[in-house]
Amino acid sequence: MQGTITFMVMRSSLDPLEEARARIRLRHARAKPVAPAPKTIGTLSQRITRDRVPDKGPAIGRLKLIWAETVGSQIARVCEPEKVGSGGKGKGRVLTVTCIPAASTMIQHQSELIRQRVSVALGGDISEIRIKQGPLARQPAPKPVRTRRPLTAEERAALEASVAKIEDRALREAVLALGEAVLASDETTNLPDHP
Repeated sequence: MQGTITFMVMRSSLDPLEEARARIRLRHARAKPVAPAPKTIGTLSQRITRDRVPDKGPAIGRLKLIWAETVGSQIARVCEPEKVGSGGKGKGRVLTVTCIPAASTMIQHQSELIRQRVSVALGGDISEIRIKQGPLARQPAPKPVRTRRPLTAEERAALEASVAKIEDRALREAVLALGEAVLASDETTNLPDHP
C-alpha cells in the first residue's frame, strides 16, 4: 500500500502528502446518492388500480359471469375460473381453474374443449389451462323453498272438530297448528333454477 501511495505522489504535481490523504478519504467516503427519477404516471396508476381492484383483471370478472354458459353446466358445477394471467413473451394468456379433486381427471381430459370455449369468449388468446385442486369459492346453493299444499274444506272441518274438545285455548290453537302442519306435510319442493 505504501508503494502505491508513493507512486501516486510522484506522478502528481500537487502536494504529495495532501493528495495521498485525499485519495484515502475518497476510498472510504461515498458521494451523495443521486435521487431516483420520478415515477411515471403509468407506474403510479398500476399501483393504485392493483390495490383497488380485487380480481385478477377485467377478463376474470367477465369470465366468472359467463362461466356456466361458456363451459356448460356439468363442468361449471365442479370447477370455476380463478385467474387469467400472462403466459410470457409471444404466448397467449393462461387460465387457472380450481376444481374439486374428484373431478380433476374429467377437467384434465376436457381442458382443450374448455380452452377453446373460453378463448372464444375472451377474445381468442388463451393458450394454456392450469388446473388447481381445491374447494370452490362460490356462494352456497340457495336453500329450497318449500310450499305446502292447502287443506281442503273437509280436512279443515275434521281437524277443527277433533280439537274442539280441548278447553285450554292456547293448547287448542297449538294442536290445531300441529294438525295443519301434519296434514299439509305432503309438500313439494321448488328449487330455483341453478346451473
